[in-house]
Amino acid sequence: RFTAEEIAFRDELRRFFREKIPAGIRSKVAEGRHLDKQDIVTSQRILNAAGLATPNWPLAWGGKDWTPVQRYIFTEELQRAAVPLPLQFNVFMVGPVIATFGSEEQKKKFLPATANLDIWWCQGFSEPGAGSDLASLKTRAEKRDGKYIVSGQKAWTTLGQHADWIFCLVRTDREAKKQKGISFLLIDMKSPGITVRPVITIDGAHEVNEVFFDEVEVPAENLVGEENKGWDYAKFLLANERTGIARIGLSKQRLARAKRLARETPAGDGVLWEDSAFRRRVAA
Repeated sequence: RFTAEEIAFRDELRRFFREKIPAGIRSKVAEGRHLDKQDIVTSQRILNAAGLATPNWPLAWGGKDWTPVQRYIFTEELQRAAVPLPLQFNVFMVGPVIATFGSEEQKKKFLPATANLDIWWCQGFSEPGAGSDLASLKTRAEKRDGKYIVSGQKAWTTLGQHADWIFCLVRTDREAKKQKGISFLLIDMKSPGITVRPVITIDGAHEVNEVFFDEVEVPAENLVGEENKGWDYAKFLLANERTGIARIGLSKQRLARAKRLARETPAGDGVLWEDSAFRRRVAA
Protein backbone atom coordinates (compact mmCIF):
# COMPACT_ATOMS: atom_id res chain seq x y z
CA ARG A 1 0.00 0.00 0.00
CA PHE A 2 2.31 2.71 -1.29
CA THR A 3 1.37 6.37 -1.05
CA ALA A 4 0.75 8.41 -4.19
CA GLU A 5 4.22 9.95 -3.78
CA GLU A 6 5.84 6.54 -3.47
CA ILE A 7 4.04 5.28 -6.58
CA ALA A 8 5.26 8.34 -8.50
CA PHE A 9 8.79 7.66 -7.23
CA ARG A 10 8.52 4.03 -8.38
CA ASP A 11 7.18 4.96 -11.81
CA GLU A 12 9.96 7.50 -12.34
CA LEU A 13 12.55 4.86 -11.55
CA ARG A 14 10.89 2.36 -13.90
CA ARG A 15 11.02 4.85 -16.76
CA PHE A 16 14.65 5.71 -16.05
CA PHE A 17 15.81 2.09 -15.91
CA ARG A 18 13.90 1.20 -19.06
CA GLU A 19 14.98 4.22 -21.10
CA LYS A 20 18.52 4.95 -19.89
CA ILE A 21 20.18 1.60 -19.26
CA PRO A 22 21.01 -0.05 -22.61
CA ALA A 23 18.59 -2.84 -23.51
CA GLY A 24 21.46 -5.13 -24.52
CA ILE A 25 22.93 -4.96 -21.02
CA ARG A 26 19.57 -5.53 -19.35
CA SER A 27 18.83 -8.52 -21.56
CA LYS A 28 22.11 -10.12 -20.48
CA VAL A 29 21.09 -9.75 -16.83
CA ALA A 30 17.56 -11.00 -17.51
CA GLU A 31 18.88 -14.10 -19.27
CA GLY A 32 21.62 -14.81 -16.74
CA ARG A 33 24.37 -14.28 -19.30
CA HIS A 34 27.91 -13.10 -18.56
CA LEU A 35 28.45 -9.37 -18.15
CA ASP A 36 31.83 -8.09 -19.23
CA LYS A 37 33.67 -5.32 -17.43
CA GLN A 38 32.46 -2.61 -19.80
CA ASP A 39 28.80 -3.58 -19.28
CA ILE A 40 29.15 -3.02 -15.55
CA VAL A 41 31.11 0.22 -15.97
CA THR A 42 28.62 1.62 -18.50
CA SER A 43 25.60 0.86 -16.33
CA GLN A 44 27.13 2.21 -13.12
CA ARG A 45 28.26 5.45 -14.77
CA ILE A 46 24.74 6.06 -16.08
CA LEU A 47 23.38 5.51 -12.57
CA ASN A 48 26.05 7.72 -11.05
CA ALA A 49 25.38 10.59 -13.46
CA ALA A 50 21.77 10.52 -12.27
CA GLY A 51 22.79 10.33 -8.59
CA LEU A 52 21.59 6.73 -8.30
CA ALA A 53 24.80 4.71 -7.91
CA THR A 54 25.43 5.26 -4.19
CA PRO A 55 22.14 6.06 -2.40
CA ASN A 56 23.42 4.25 0.72
CA TRP A 57 26.37 6.66 1.13
CA PRO A 58 26.36 9.79 3.31
CA LEU A 59 24.66 12.80 1.71
CA ALA A 60 27.94 14.70 1.52
CA TRP A 61 29.36 12.03 -0.79
CA GLY A 62 26.44 11.37 -3.12
CA GLY A 63 24.01 9.51 -0.90
CA LYS A 64 20.25 9.99 -0.78
CA ASP A 65 18.09 11.00 2.15
CA TRP A 66 15.52 8.38 1.24
CA THR A 67 12.99 6.75 3.52
CA PRO A 68 13.27 3.00 4.10
CA VAL A 69 10.32 2.53 1.72
CA GLN A 70 12.08 4.50 -1.03
CA ARG A 71 15.22 2.42 -0.50
CA TYR A 72 13.14 -0.73 -0.83
CA ILE A 73 11.43 0.53 -4.00
CA PHE A 74 14.76 1.52 -5.57
CA THR A 75 16.37 -1.87 -4.96
CA GLU A 76 13.26 -3.76 -6.05
CA GLU A 77 12.79 -1.81 -9.28
CA LEU A 78 16.47 -1.84 -10.21
CA GLN A 79 16.58 -5.61 -9.93
CA ARG A 80 13.21 -6.25 -11.57
CA ALA A 81 14.31 -4.11 -14.52
CA ALA A 82 17.38 -6.38 -14.85
CA VAL A 83 19.78 -3.47 -14.32
CA PRO A 84 23.25 -4.63 -13.22
CA LEU A 85 23.78 -4.00 -9.54
CA PRO A 86 26.39 -1.32 -8.87
CA LEU A 87 29.72 -3.02 -8.23
CA GLN A 88 29.41 -4.51 -4.76
CA PHE A 89 33.04 -3.94 -3.80
CA ASN A 90 32.79 -0.23 -4.55
CA VAL A 91 29.30 0.71 -3.44
CA PHE A 92 28.52 -1.57 -0.51
CA MET A 93 31.98 -2.46 0.81
CA VAL A 94 34.93 -0.09 0.60
CA GLY A 95 32.96 3.08 -0.21
CA PRO A 96 31.01 3.15 3.08
CA VAL A 97 34.17 2.24 5.03
CA ILE A 98 36.13 5.15 3.56
CA ALA A 99 33.16 7.50 3.98
CA THR A 100 32.81 6.53 7.65
CA PHE A 101 36.36 5.89 8.85
CA GLY A 102 38.67 7.37 6.21
CA SER A 103 40.57 10.63 6.37
CA GLU A 104 39.34 13.68 4.46
CA GLU A 105 42.17 13.19 2.00
CA GLN A 106 41.10 9.58 1.41
CA LYS A 107 37.47 10.61 0.93
CA LYS A 108 38.39 13.24 -1.66
CA LYS A 109 40.81 10.96 -3.47
CA PHE A 110 38.76 7.79 -3.56
CA LEU A 111 35.02 8.34 -3.13
CA PRO A 112 34.12 10.19 -6.37
CA ALA A 113 36.23 7.77 -8.42
CA THR A 114 34.77 4.80 -6.55
CA ALA A 115 31.20 5.92 -7.23
CA ASN A 116 31.88 6.43 -10.94
CA LEU A 117 33.87 3.19 -11.32
CA ASP A 118 36.94 5.14 -12.36
CA ILE A 119 38.50 2.87 -9.74
CA TRP A 120 37.50 -0.79 -9.75
CA TRP A 121 38.04 -2.29 -6.29
CA CYS A 122 38.49 -5.89 -5.24
CA GLN A 123 38.45 -7.43 -1.78
CA GLY A 124 41.51 -8.87 -0.05
CA PHE A 125 40.09 -10.66 2.98
CA SER A 126 40.12 -14.48 2.66
CA GLU A 127 43.34 -16.48 2.65
CA PRO A 128 44.12 -20.18 2.14
CA GLY A 129 44.08 -20.69 5.92
CA ALA A 130 41.67 -17.91 6.85
CA GLY A 131 38.26 -18.29 5.28
CA SER A 132 35.46 -18.84 7.78
CA ASP A 133 37.99 -18.03 10.52
CA LEU A 134 39.04 -14.78 8.90
CA ALA A 135 40.78 -13.47 12.02
CA SER A 136 43.47 -16.11 11.49
CA LEU A 137 44.81 -14.23 8.47
CA LYS A 138 48.60 -14.15 8.12
CA THR A 139 49.27 -11.54 5.42
CA ARG A 140 51.54 -9.16 7.30
CA ALA A 141 52.30 -5.46 7.00
CA GLU A 142 55.39 -4.07 8.70
CA LYS A 143 55.84 -0.32 8.99
CA ARG A 144 59.20 0.96 7.79
CA ASP A 145 60.18 4.54 6.93
CA GLY A 146 56.62 5.80 6.49
CA LYS A 147 55.49 2.77 4.45
CA TYR A 148 53.88 -0.57 5.11
CA ILE A 149 55.71 -3.54 3.59
CA VAL A 150 53.09 -6.18 2.79
CA SER A 151 53.77 -9.88 2.21
CA GLY A 152 51.31 -12.76 2.02
CA GLN A 153 48.52 -14.24 -0.06
CA LYS A 154 44.80 -13.63 -0.56
CA ALA A 155 42.40 -16.21 -1.99
CA TRP A 156 39.05 -16.16 -3.83
CA THR A 157 39.56 -12.54 -4.93
CA THR A 158 36.48 -12.01 -7.07
CA LEU A 159 37.07 -10.06 -10.32
CA GLY A 160 40.56 -9.21 -9.15
CA GLN A 161 41.72 -9.42 -12.78
CA HIS A 162 39.81 -6.17 -13.44
CA ALA A 163 40.80 -4.33 -10.28
CA ASP A 164 42.74 -1.08 -10.02
CA TRP A 165 42.91 -1.19 -6.20
CA ILE A 166 42.40 -3.78 -3.48
CA PHE A 167 41.22 -3.16 0.07
CA CYS A 168 43.05 -5.56 2.36
CA LEU A 169 43.02 -6.85 5.89
CA VAL A 170 46.63 -7.26 7.02
CA ARG A 171 48.28 -8.23 10.28
CA THR A 172 50.19 -5.31 11.79
CA ASP A 173 50.67 -6.74 15.31
CA ARG A 174 51.55 -10.42 15.54
CA GLU A 175 51.69 -10.35 19.35
CA ALA A 176 48.14 -9.07 19.91
CA LYS A 177 44.99 -11.19 20.16
CA LYS A 178 44.23 -12.16 16.57
CA GLN A 179 41.24 -9.81 16.12
CA LYS A 180 43.18 -6.92 17.68
CA GLY A 181 46.27 -6.94 15.46
CA ILE A 182 44.62 -6.38 12.07
CA SER A 183 44.64 -3.20 9.96
CA PHE A 184 42.71 -2.06 6.86
CA LEU A 185 44.95 -1.00 3.95
CA LEU A 186 44.18 0.39 0.48
CA ILE A 187 46.68 -0.98 -2.06
CA ASP A 188 47.26 -0.01 -5.69
CA MET A 189 47.15 -3.21 -7.77
CA LYS A 190 49.91 -1.82 -10.02
CA SER A 191 52.36 -1.84 -7.12
CA PRO A 192 55.54 -3.84 -7.73
CA GLY A 193 55.41 -7.20 -5.98
CA ILE A 194 51.72 -7.98 -6.63
CA THR A 195 50.89 -11.07 -8.67
CA VAL A 196 47.34 -12.05 -9.66
CA ARG A 197 46.85 -15.70 -10.56
CA PRO A 198 43.50 -16.83 -12.03
CA VAL A 199 41.47 -19.64 -10.48
CA ILE A 200 39.35 -21.28 -13.18
CA THR A 201 36.14 -22.69 -11.70
CA ILE A 202 34.48 -25.96 -12.70
CA ASP A 203 32.29 -24.21 -15.32
CA GLY A 204 35.40 -22.86 -17.05
CA ALA A 205 34.82 -19.30 -15.85
CA HIS A 206 37.48 -16.89 -14.62
CA GLU A 207 35.84 -14.97 -11.81
CA VAL A 208 38.09 -15.59 -8.81
CA ASN A 209 41.83 -15.23 -8.31
CA GLU A 210 44.72 -15.67 -5.93
CA VAL A 211 46.65 -12.50 -5.14
CA PHE A 212 50.24 -12.64 -3.88
CA PHE A 213 52.11 -9.83 -2.13
CA ASP A 214 55.89 -9.95 -2.13
CA GLU A 215 57.35 -7.07 -0.12
CA VAL A 216 54.80 -4.64 -1.56
CA GLU A 217 55.34 -1.02 -0.50
CA VAL A 218 52.16 0.81 0.57
CA PRO A 219 52.22 4.49 1.64
CA ALA A 220 51.26 4.88 5.29
CA GLU A 221 48.52 7.35 4.30
CA ASN A 222 46.66 4.40 2.72
CA LEU A 223 45.84 3.05 6.18
CA VAL A 224 42.12 3.50 6.86
CA GLY A 225 41.36 4.71 10.37
CA GLU A 226 43.67 3.53 13.13
CA GLU A 227 46.31 0.84 13.03
CA ASN A 228 45.12 -2.48 14.52
CA LYS A 229 41.45 -1.43 14.32
CA GLY A 230 40.84 -3.11 10.97
CA TRP A 231 38.67 -5.87 12.44
CA ASP A 232 36.12 -3.25 13.52
CA TYR A 233 36.04 -1.75 10.02
CA ALA A 234 35.72 -5.22 8.49
CA LYS A 235 32.66 -5.99 10.65
CA PHE A 236 31.10 -2.71 9.51
CA LEU A 237 31.83 -3.62 5.88
CA LEU A 238 30.41 -7.13 6.19
CA ALA A 239 27.19 -5.80 7.74
CA ASN A 240 26.74 -3.61 4.65
CA GLU A 241 27.50 -6.54 2.34
CA ARG A 242 25.26 -9.06 4.08
CA THR A 243 22.20 -6.79 3.98
CA GLY A 244 22.56 -6.33 0.23
CA ILE A 245 22.88 -9.84 -1.19
CA ALA A 246 19.36 -11.31 -0.98
CA ARG A 247 18.47 -9.85 -4.41
CA ILE A 248 14.76 -10.47 -3.98
CA GLY A 249 13.88 -8.22 -6.90
CA LEU A 250 16.21 -10.19 -9.16
CA SER A 251 14.59 -13.44 -8.02
CA LYS A 252 11.17 -12.00 -8.92
CA GLN A 253 12.47 -10.99 -12.34
CA ARG A 254 13.91 -14.45 -12.97
CA LEU A 255 10.71 -16.14 -11.82
CA ALA A 256 8.56 -13.91 -14.05
CA ARG A 257 10.79 -14.81 -17.00
CA ALA A 258 10.50 -18.53 -16.24
CA LYS A 259 6.70 -18.23 -16.17
CA ARG A 260 6.66 -16.33 -19.45
CA LEU A 261 8.86 -18.94 -21.12
CA ALA A 262 6.71 -21.74 -19.71
CA ARG A 263 3.69 -20.23 -21.48
CA GLU A 264 5.65 -20.43 -24.77
CA THR A 265 7.25 -23.87 -24.36
CA PRO A 266 5.40 -26.84 -25.91
CA ALA A 267 4.74 -29.77 -23.59
CA GLY A 268 2.49 -32.68 -24.46
CA ASP A 269 -0.69 -31.38 -26.08
CA GLY A 270 -0.26 -27.89 -24.68
CA VAL A 271 2.42 -25.75 -23.07
CA LEU A 272 4.59 -26.27 -20.02
CA TRP A 273 2.63 -23.74 -17.96
CA GLU A 274 -0.40 -26.07 -18.05
CA ASP A 275 1.57 -28.83 -16.32
CA SER A 276 0.43 -28.96 -12.68
CA ALA A 277 3.76 -30.32 -11.40
CA PHE A 278 5.62 -27.43 -13.00
CA ARG A 279 3.15 -24.91 -11.53
CA ARG A 280 3.64 -26.42 -8.06
CA ARG A 281 7.41 -25.92 -8.44
CA VAL A 282 6.85 -22.31 -9.44
CA ALA A 283 4.56 -21.77 -6.45
CA ALA A 284 7.15 -23.31 -4.10
